Amino acid sequence: MFAAFVAATLVPAFAAAAENPAGERGEAAYAERMALYRSVAALTDVPWTRLAAVDQFARSLQKKRSDGPIAFRFPPPLWAGPTNPDPEDTDPRTIALFGGLGRDGDGDGFADQRSPLDVLLVLAERLRDAGNDWPQAVAELYPSDKDRMILKAFEALYAAFGRLDLFDTAFVVDRRRPYSYTNTWGQPRGFGGRRFHEGADIFAPYGTPVRSATYGVVEVAGWNVYGGWRVGIRDLNNIYYYYAHLSGFAPGVRPGKIVRPGEVIGYVGSSGYGPPGTQGKFPPHLHFGMYKYDGRREWAFDPTPHLRRFERLEREKARPRERTGP
Repeated sequence: MFAAFVAATLVPAFAAAAENPAGERGEAAYAERMALYRSVAALTDVPWTRLAAVDQFARSLQKKRSDGPIAFRFPPPLWAGPTNPDPEDTDPRTIALFGGLGRDGDGDGFADQRSPLDVLLVLAERLRDAGNDWPQAVAELYPSDKDRMILKAFEALYAAFGRLDLFDTAFVVDRRRPYSYTNTWGQPRGFGGRRFHEGADIFAPYGTPVRSATYGVVEVAGWNVYGGWRVGIRDLNNIYYYYAHLSGFAPGVRPGKIVRPGEVIGYVGSSGYGPPGTQGKFPPHLHFGMYKYDGRREWAFDPTPHLRRFERLEREKARPRERTGP
């Protein structure tokens, strides 16, 4: 039954992706991936957004890009069975004998994690069995409360926009206002003890709109003794963007809010270095930080090259198109 479903549904979708008129592998890859998610979702009644969330979470933790359209994999002992002497077993009969999860999803007679359909079918069935607590279906791989929170945030993003290619960017302040920045990453800071600067400072007039750099979900919005009024937003690459020293937040900015590139989230200020409401201990500026979550810890990295890229891309988009004809 499943093999017939694949033939009727997936093969035309893959053909359409391969014939993408733009000729861009990125768009074709998204189309192929979406075809997989939607086809398995139709068969199992699991929202495609949950399959996409788990798969993208796995992709965001990878040190090296995986081959094929699907990044998620079950650990071999789970797939093949905890006592299976062959952790790479692809025979559905012996996998079942040893209590493994592996199944033949594409009808080729093998339960092989190199087959996206084999993996997605098993994942979808586990997600369906877990119900509303669906992150529990992958708790063996992603056990922390932080993992569960991020998985739900990823699903919320896909549900809000209905597509996978949510990686556009914007510069973090309104470029129509005066601003300046240099690379201050790693410079010493004295308030609160010896530490180094985990970000870049963009100096701009008080009240300049601060904009989200990416699609993402607001994780925090409130006071921090160092950053003052600050907003933290996570994107689908599992990068946490930190916007600090604000004078205030844009209306509606709170944990759980979904944002898009260029959306105003707050305003440049000089808050921080003290109890709530402390202002004016330094000139107004935006402290912008970027942190990568790798499944165990979150670590800061220099955001300056990314700021320059955001700025360059936005400048290129703003250029008037050259006329190509009369």
